[in-house]
Amino acid sequence: MTIALIIISVLLIAIVLLQSGADEGANIISSGNSDLFANRKERGGELFMTRFTFVLGLAFMIICAIL
Repeated sequence: MTIALIIISVLLIAIVLLQSGADEGANIISSGNSDLFANRKERGGELFMTRFTFVLGLAFMIICAIL
């Protein structure tokens, strides 16, 4: 069970670091908040990465609760 936790932890760290930032291209100081809260639809690989991150995070929390 601890080996699974280590593998999930490493995968979770890697997936989070690979995701693009939500504020990518938005400069808060000069452009205000017009682009900051714009609705962006995730498609393709980005949607997969978001869902995979959610699943890994959920698995991490469940395994931690069990241990």
